[in-house]
Amino acid sequence: MERDLYVSVSDLNRYIKNRLKSDEALMNVFIRGEISNFKDHFRGHYYFSIKDEGSKIDAVMFANKNKYLNFKPRDGMKVLVVGAIDVYETTGSYQIYVEIMEEDGLGNLHVKFEQLKEKLASEGLFDVAHKREIPKFPSTIGIVTAPTGAAVKDILSTIERRNPATKTIIFPTLVQGEGSKEAIARQIEKAQSFDIDVLIVGRGGGSIEDLWAFNEEIVARAIYNSKIPVISAVGHEIDFTISDFVADMRAATPTGAAEMAVPNVIDVLESIEQMNIRMINGVKNMIKTYMTKLETLDNSRVLTKPMEMYALKEQKLDNILERFRVGFINYYNTKSKNVDYLIDKLNTLSPLNSLKRGYSFTTLEDGNLLKSVTNVRIGDRVSIEVVDGKFSAIVGATHVCHTAKDNRKKGKIINGSIDDIQLKLE
Repeated sequence: MERDLYVSVSDLNRYIKNRLKSDEALMNVFIRGEISNFKDHFRGHYYFSIKDEGSKIDAVMFANKNKYLNFKPRDGMKVLVVGAIDVYETTGSYQIYVEIMEEDGLGNLHVKFEQLKEKLASEGLFDVAHKREIPKFPSTIGIVTAPTGAAVKDILSTIERRNPATKTIIFPTLVQGEGSKEAIARQIEKAQSFDIDVLIVGRGGGSIEDLWAFNEEIVARAIYNSKIPVISAVGHEIDFTISDFVADMRAATPTGAAEMAVPNVIDVLESIEQMNIRMINGVKNMIKTYMTKLETLDNSRVLTKPMEMYALKEQKLDNILERFRVGFINYYNTKSKNVDYLIDKLNTLSPLNSLKRGYSFTTLEDGNLLKSVTNVRIGDRVSIEVVDGKFSAIVGATHVCHTAKDNRKKGKIINGSIDDIQLKLE
């Protein structure tokens, strides 16, 4: 037998769990059935089964989900649940993790709710980018709600208590029953023609049927298209409607909506007072800081002993000038020595020094220096310059003497002189 073919129970359960979790059809399952074996765990979780005539499935609804239920589940109760199928690896049993539960009879409404919610979300009506900021200090509040009842009274009394100077405009409407969705949408649109800073749209608590008008598409689109920032205030804290998702802000109750819309004037005055105190303290600290700096400057040598500071600066300037003078003299002496050296070198190389030693140089009629006997012919006129002047002569004869190199080849040295060229002086 191939042992590699066998897997552990844990691996098998984990594999099945992963396969089930990857099945999109099991991620959002709608089930109708009857509750049995219901247990309310001390930590708040609900454990039960959902059954029909032929089968049952285990179910779990954790405390963070079941706290929103407006009824207490019990054995034998007909319910509609929405959740995801998963495997409990320890026992290998699969069960549904319930996200939403309704008493049977309300199931159709819940399906409509989820379908509309998904549709509007895909169109971007819930996007955070569309949410507008609620003004901090509104002067006029619009209220779309029933003209009578606890909701409008709570809103008005809260606004009056927090800031009596705030104006309110009520747009009375039906909030439940036939024609209520159209009436709510119509009043929201009507409010757009008024000079209003914030619009509160809502009603008091009730059953899902009572609140249903605020789950209608016509109301959701009216809120979305409102140019005025909207606060949704429908029902109580556990109630969520489509209007809540579309509105710029959601309040748990009508009273909460009024508190969000209108700042407490006492809190504002206290805040202003605190800001005033911080401003005064800031100015005092600034003055104190600058006074300290002024005192430091007042005690500084610049102000207490200005001539001493001047004398120090003058001494520094004298030192700089002296260093400059010495540096310039040294530079001049160095350059002067260089010039003297170059002059001596030029004098040494000067032809005039050769003339002083008894030498002369001869130039042709065209002014060129005579360097070779081959450059003249008998009868040519030349000019001879000596140390104290020059004179002219005519070539009477020429004689080419061998160079020292040629003579060495012959084994003898011949000394040449000016006598080698016989000149006829004029």
